[in-house]
Amino acid sequence: MKAAIYGKQISKSFLPAMSKLLSILESRGIDVVVYEPFMEFVEKKLFFKIANVEVFSSNEEIKNGIDFLISVGGDGTFLDSVKIVQDSGVPIVGFNCGRLGFLAFISKDEIEEAIDDIVNSRYTISSRQLLKIESNSGKFSDFNYALNEFSVQKSENRSMVRVNVFINDEFLASYWSDGLIIATPTGSTAYSLSAGGPIVVPESNTMVITPISPHTLTFRPLVISSQNKLSLKVDGRSPHFIATLDSRTELFTATDEFTVTQAEFTINVLKFNRHSYYKTLRNKLMWGSDTRN
Repeated sequence: MKAAIYGKQISKSFLPAMSKLLSILESRGIDVVVYEPFMEFVEKKLFFKIANVEVFSSNEEIKNGIDFLISVGGDGTFLDSVKIVQDSGVPIVGFNCGRLGFLAFISKDEIEEAIDDIVNSRYTISSRQLLKIESNSGKFSDFNYALNEFSVQKSENRSMVRVNVFINDEFLASYWSDGLIIATPTGSTAYSLSAGGPIVVPESNTMVITPISPHTLTFRPLVISSQNKLSLKVDGRSPHFIATLDSRTELFTATDEFTVTQAEFTINVLKFNRHSYYKTLRNKLMWGSDTRN
């Protein structure tokens, strides 16, 4: 068995857990390859030596022979790991050294149990849909996919924008707002939720259209089938607007048009038998946190 470890930056306080993770992987006979920029950060910035492991730096290097990828960080790092995995089918498991950890839900105290669950096949694979973004200007051309959401919004503190939305080339509405979020079921608990969008379970083949601070109070989030094609055209008083694809951001102008569809591949996420989506909702979002319970 072989595991890839991906990360960006971690705090010094997580080093004991990192050491524990590497030790457990070695003791279970699991070979390890580490993302080279992450290894350089840990060794040069935190003075923590990772010995006797291989390194990788691109998606092509993990397409063959890697059984699973461990994302070390928070949910942002987990989202970035999607760009590493891409269409390889390698499942991702998130070890949390961030804050909320909705995607990266394995805590420091659960590291050994999680690795043993993997070794003993006590898990299932959750297949998560992605959004595919295309634009007439080639924005996000290096990797035009998102696990959570795609959003367009006003830049800085300028006036609101108008987002004209078409579903399968049929006009839906003009949203006067601070912007618009197109979220996957996975992303329904992220930015979309904070903007008033619904929670959608991962198995739903849907997309959520959520306005950001709409000026018209009758606008409400809309859930549509992921088989649809969305087209977005944005204009406003500002010469520039902001487009965000998960954690990646680019500026664009009113001449840029975007098309949003379901991606042709999915991302596999390791789901442990002792965890469940609804348990995560209760624990992370504190559902039922009431003195009466």
